[in-house]
Amino acid sequence: MKYLFIIVALLSSATLSHAQELYCKTYGHNKNQLVIFMHGGPGSSSIAFGVTTAQRLADNGFYVITYDRRGEGLSLSTNAQYTFQQTFDDLNQIYKKYGIQKAILIGFSFGGIVTTLYAEQYPEKIKSLILVSSLLSQPETYQTVLAKSKEIYQAQKDTLGLKDILSIENMDKHSFQYRAACFRHSSKNGFFNTKNQNAFAKSLYAKLATDTAYLKFSSQKNDDAVNGFWKNENYSTKSIIPILKKLQSNKMEIYALYGKDDGLFSKNQISELENITGKSRLRYYENCSHYLYTDQQDKFINALKNYATIKYYHSIDNLSLNNCKTQQ
Repeated sequence: MKYLFIIVALLSSATLSHAQELYCKTYGHNKNQLVIFMHGGPGSSSIAFGVTTAQRLADNGFYVITYDRRGEGLSLSTNAQYTFQQTFDDLNQIYKKYGIQKAILIGFSFGGIVTTLYAEQYPEKIKSLILVSSLLSQPETYQTVLAKSKEIYQAQKDTLGLKDILSIENMDKHSFQYRAACFRHSSKNGFFNTKNQNAFAKSLYAKLATDTAYLKFSSQKNDDAVNGFWKNENYSTKSIIPILKKLQSNKMEIYALYGKDDGLFSKNQISELENITGKSRLRYYENCSHYLYTDQQDKFINALKNYATIKYYHSIDNLSLNNCKTQQ
């Protein structure tokens, strides 16, 4: 199926006199099961998911909406406030634009935090919540990264690495510098990658490396969103586990997909999440790291097909290139 490129023009707030444009794409037939993909970050984009996975997901019976949050990816904006509420307001406008009553939300990495907080505030708009490599407890993730890095440096007899870990452990745990230092070591030690990458995954990563839109995003990427969300929301010190427990107690359907090679999560974190979702609603894959939808795409799609067996109907306008760009 062909995808339809759209630009959704949204008002950033009541105080602004002009509309803001969000980079947005749809894939598949608009009468199929609707899913909205929330990308990672802050400061990332939906492009990688779009290039590698969205169309194939659509070919398996889904209607997929992807978009870049305001001020992130290709949704360039000087009016981005980098607050969760502004992000929620923009998502609500997407619901309104498409006439959506309820949707399945896929929250990837930092996007899992965003979708969980959105589900807490607007539970009536959620059919189900699917967490994919979603950050859970940031403080525990940082501790996991440091502990795993220390093990590596001890095995390598890397005295400089061990010295750096010790200095990070003595930092203010609420500081931006602490967060940045932890993720520096997670990247250095390959915590986002799987060592046993299959041939299909390699082909998807190769495709991404030559994609024009992805290269454009990569060339203009900056730290505005990272700094903005940290300053305004201080999300690095928070855990969404209590919120997930509340949502589950209120009978919201919550599913989770994680990779065993993802160095951001301890086994204890995965076990705690499984206690919330139930064993049948959590998948923990071998030979798979953070970018699960690329590392194990077949399993990712099959899991979503299983999770979406209960169909629901949603009202949605037929779109064309002529009516996609609107001023509100």
